[in-house]
Amino acid sequence: MKRKKSFYKRKWFWVVLGIVAILCLMIAYHTSWKSLPEGISYEGDTHEMENIEFFRDLTYENEAGEVEHDLQIFEEMYQTIAEADDFIVADMFLFNGYHSGKHDFPPISSDLVDAILERKEEVPDLKVVFITDQINTIYGSYQSETIKRLEDGGVDVVLTNLNELRDSNPLYSSVWRTFFSWMGTGEGGWISNPLSKEAPDVTLRSYMKLLNIKANHRKLLVTENSAIVSTANPHDASGFHENVAFKMEGPIIKDILEAEEAVVNYSGGAADFPDYENRTWEEQKGSLETRFVTEGKIYKAVLDELSQAGEGDDVWLGMYYLADKKVMSALDDAATRGAAVHIIMDPNKTAFGHEKTGIPNLPVAAELQRLGNENISLRWYDVHMEQYHTKMLYIDKSEEDVIVAGSANYTRRNLANLNLEADVVIKGTGEEEVFTEVNDYFHRIWNNEKGQYTAAYEEYQDNLTFIRYATYYLQKWTWFTTY
Repeated sequence: MKRKKSFYKRKWFWVVLGIVAILCLMIAYHTSWKSLPEGISYEGDTHEMENIEFFRDLTYENEAGEVEHDLQIFEEMYQTIAEADDFIVADMFLFNGYHSGKHDFPPISSDLVDAILERKEEVPDLKVVFITDQINTIYGSYQSETIKRLEDGGVDVVLTNLNELRDSNPLYSSVWRTFFSWMGTGEGGWISNPLSKEAPDVTLRSYMKLLNIKANHRKLLVTENSAIVSTANPHDASGFHENVAFKMEGPIIKDILEAEEAVVNYSGGAADFPDYENRTWEEQKGSLETRFVTEGKIYKAVLDELSQAGEGDDVWLGMYYLADKKVMSALDDAATRGAAVHIIMDPNKTAFGHEKTGIPNLPVAAELQRLGNENISLRWYDVHMEQYHTKMLYIDKSEEDVIVAGSANYTRRNLANLNLEADVVIKGTGEEEVFTEVNDYFHRIWNNEKGQYTAAYEEYQDNLTFIRYATYYLQKWTWFTTY
């Protein structure tokens, strides 16, 4: 009787080992070794400004117990578009009108298209470049109605090339890149659309690409007159979300255009991008200092500002997703140095009309509570069908206040050069209007002034089960997350 071969002498062993080696190389390259596309992880110059406008969307219960929607952001965007004479450049993540039909959402996506096409008809030479994410077609499964309307109206639409970005879901993405990416995505799907049951079905190959969980997550609008950096998507089902936006003028427009042109160039878009190199914007003189930051430069800015917070400072954080360990440690350290840290988070109940498990914010809130730092206070935004979609850090200091706000959640995916993100950093004295308005915003929702905005930590924390907590840690260890 022949002796059994040692397993390492069997062919299947070497085949399996070879596949594992290939996947490990894929993971290493696409998460660490791979260079970012040129112009990504951008930090602009610091500019003086006289004034920066603050806008916010709020959904809340008024004193009569009725739900109110106080919406400002897209009305300002429509007005900004109506005043453009030379160019419009927009970069928007979610851009579609699909929803469940259960609520009467504002038609943001179609209204935005209407505003752009109306202005282009009024100014035929107006250059318009609209950059968006492939999720709006579920990676090529079908043609987007909103995108088609723009293209038919003479707008250059650029779908961001996500393959060139680093992988945030490496265990899955390594398999997808090795065995399935070459198959494309195709049309004529049969799987229910994850955005909405009312949206067209998607192909299996498109769904497989979706599971890489990669995105151009930016939300901004630029014309020759001004720039708006926002947390809001032109997505009907997101129409009642809580969001914030900041409108600026001057040379920062050039910085934003430079960062946006980089996305167009690496995505292979054939857009007629406006010539900003040979254009100058008048320098402003004022006590506000502002700079535009993207991707990993947002991370650096947040950690730098938190590292300087201490005794006598008030730190306010309004955040949809909070899960980054370095940021959580920086918040704890600031509180230990004597800063009063106030955190308002979304309870992560819903997304795209689907019920969520409260991950990551429920377990993260529990972790922050277990730190036992008496200078850290937590509240939940008391959501209805919407999300507290704000992503804003505000530090109120005696000599200089700071705001960092924009598209970036405080998670690895949003801060570690994986997603495309766009924020603005604003510094100045607390007497400036933009800081008094942001200060009033946080105090209003924290203290439930003339309405019901936020709820105590205990209101939602009972929903944190052992299974949810274990799932959160498993996702963290494997990086297999949707946040």
